[in-house]
Amino acid sequence: MTPVRGLGPVLPAFDDVRRIAVLRGGGLGDLLFAVPAVHALRAAYPAARLLLLGTPLHAALLRDRPSPFDEVVTLPPHPRAQPDPDPEFLARACREPIDLAVQLHGGGAWSNPFLLALRPRYSVGPRTPEAAALTRCLPFRYHQHEVLRALEVAGLAGAPPVLLQPEVAVTDADRGAADAVLGEPDGPVLAVHPGATDPRRCWPAERFAEVAARCVAGGATVVLLGTEEERPLLTGIERAAGPGPRLHVLAGHPLRTVVGVLARSAVLLGNDSGIRHLAQAVGTPTVGIYWMVNVINASPLGRTTDRILISFRTHCPACGADCTDEKLPRCPHDDSLVDTVGVDAVLGEVESLLP
Repeated sequence: MTPVRGLGPVLPAFDDVRRIAVLRGGGLGDLLFAVPAVHALRAAYPAARLLLLGTPLHAALLRDRPSPFDEVVTLPPHPRAQPDPDPEFLARACREPIDLAVQLHGGGAWSNPFLLALRPRYSVGPRTPEAAALTRCLPFRYHQHEVLRALEVAGLAGAPPVLLQPEVAVTDADRGAADAVLGEPDGPVLAVHPGATDPRRCWPAERFAEVAARCVAGGATVVLLGTEEERPLLTGIERAAGPGPRLHVLAGHPLRTVVGVLARSAVLLGNDSGIRHLAQAVGTPTVGIYWMVNVINASPLGRTTDRILISFRTHCPACGADCTDEKLPRCPHDDSLVDTVGVDAVLGEVESLLP
């Protein structure tokens, strides 16, 4: 019989799986990378309950929102520093037996032992040579797209792909929250998110300001999105672009508002960040500014509505260290690796997607 294939071999499903735990910490983008694999698990095990072992940010996004997960248990604050899960976390995660544990959190050095401490009957996930073995493993290689790696892991559990792109449902509450802050915008809405977890992935603020100013001049309403901590960045861009009635700063708003604003936007412009991934997941066209290595791991798969501008810088502009070798320690500098991308190229992609 010809074996079933997904992105790799799709192995036989496990027997009598009633509860599946998926480990995926990190930020918004990290969770979204896992969503297609979780949909595959849901389709392969329709009678099982799916538990996300995630972060408070993940729980906030999924709260009162349709998703493939049935429940979320938040991870301890610093699981890497703990050889075993703390008792309170174990009590919450294991109040019912876990039949299948799915590791979607990297090479497994800390995450595989952490998952095995939950005593699942079966376990699957990536593994570096020094990491603990699971029931079924695939070799971890850094240079692989996160969505595709997660789908390959799902295949180890007998779950072929059912979708390739992350999706997030938009609710009436999201739309209502967006209406409360946007009102009736004048012209198409361009959402701009100039932040990122890694400052090296950030395009210069003055270039975001130039694009914002030119889009406002062309008739768009521009909304600058970010956390409360990013408010100084957003207000600096607002000042540089020239404050006006069609330029808005939205800092520190709840995720429900952010989802609604993204869904109401014609385009999202941003760095490689969780907000860019969230915009794509709600169906909003995106223009993303990427460092070349992150294109391998985290870029959108299509180009009809998701465009990318790529910086091919290989070395730190401050010290000359090679930034492309994941085995080398990170140099201490936070200088942008994407500042080779020009304003006109970005503006061209934005204008090609704006109605």
